[in-house]
Amino acid sequence: MTLWLIGLNHQTAPVDLRERVAFAGDALGQALCSLRALPRVSEAALLSTCNRTEIYAVAEDGDVLAGWLDSHAEGLGNYLYRYRDADAVRHLFRVATGLDSMVLGEPQILGQVKDAWALAREHGALGGNLDRLFQQTFAVAKRARTDTRIGVNPVSVASTAVRLAQDTFASLPDSTVLLIGAGETIELAARHLAKGGVGRLLVANRTLAHAQDLATRHGGYALPLAEIDRHLAEADVVFSATAAREPVLRQAQVEAALAARRRKPVLLFDLAVPRDIDAGVAGLSDAYLYTVDDLERAVEENRRSRHEAAEAAEAIIDMQVSRFMEALRAGGRQDSLRRLRALGDATRDELLARARQQLASGRDPDEVLQHLAHSLTNRLLHPPTAALREAALAGDTELARAADRLFPLQPPYSHPSIQTPTPRPPDDPEPAPKA
Repeated sequence: MTLWLIGLNHQTAPVDLRERVAFAGDALGQALCSLRALPRVSEAALLSTCNRTEIYAVAEDGDVLAGWLDSHAEGLGNYLYRYRDADAVRHLFRVATGLDSMVLGEPQILGQVKDAWALAREHGALGGNLDRLFQQTFAVAKRARTDTRIGVNPVSVASTAVRLAQDTFASLPDSTVLLIGAGETIELAARHLAKGGVGRLLVANRTLAHAQDLATRHGGYALPLAEIDRHLAEADVVFSATAAREPVLRQAQVEAALAARRRKPVLLFDLAVPRDIDAGVAGLSDAYLYTVDDLERAVEENRRSRHEAAEAAEAIIDMQVSRFMEALRAGGRQDSLRRLRALGDATRDELLARARQQLASGRDPDEVLQHLAHSLTNRLLHPPTAALREAALAGDTELARAADRLFPLQPPYSHPSIQTPTPRPPDDPEPAPKA
């Protein structure tokens, strides 16, 4: 079995394609169960964020995994990347450390990787290999952030969007900002907006209690998502990040809001995948819509400033990949040793129990011991001797050389309590009797 990674991200696929294979909520658990049920897939985990969907699996063939993804969005072939074994390990280490993120070093991704691991464990989709890989991933990410400056002053997509709004469009103290959603991304946006002194903050969410909690903590006003049309015209800036499968803000709604604003411009940030805001909004006059892909250009400066820290983190990852793969190979060898030892122990226990029964029934002890020794030797040596015999007939010299290393025949084995007589050369005469 091979360790596989099959996926796509913001570097290989546009947002309209990524949103077709974005899984969230109950759909994520269902997708994981479907993935684990594929033939010849023994372990699986599914990482799905706004910027990536990736399958990590122990499987015989990567094609079945790619085919599973393609069944959810036909035509993914040219957008997918495939890594196996050490390359798959390196990729996950880089993802968790923030080196593969749109915003270099962003901290949210590590929590998302942990969520993917926890969900896979909850659904019984993890085995020893993937579980070990994720545990090591968390340790590597922690070390990279501790030993390098990759995690200093972390920048998220949410904070980048807030900064872009401040720098290019609106003065926060004079603005009304509408937040749609109440998850981690909106929480981060609210935090940065409050820090920037936003004039008025509205929080809309399908579950009003969640909106009220977020609004209370950041000095805003909560409203149910169903009432968004009544308040949309008040917003100078809109941030949206929900887990909805369909847009929560339609083109007609924004058109109506712009008319009520007397064409006063509005800036909208769609930070969700699948997208929350109808793509047609981008074509409206006085509406300026940014998606997560548009923010790629805005974070380029951040990426350059962290180049040296990234190089140091890459060096840590390279070293840790080598160590993990060696541990994985050693684990495989240990499994073989454990199976061999278990076979020997089981054979010994079976024959010893039989010998005790024979002794209890009154059999001659010397005869029982002779039979025990003969049976044990024959049972343990029969499989390797049969394999060596077949190898000799097939001209396989490698197995014979391996056997010589495993079973050195010279010098002969002996036990200190057993005196082995020194044999005479066959042509030596018997010593003459003393007179």
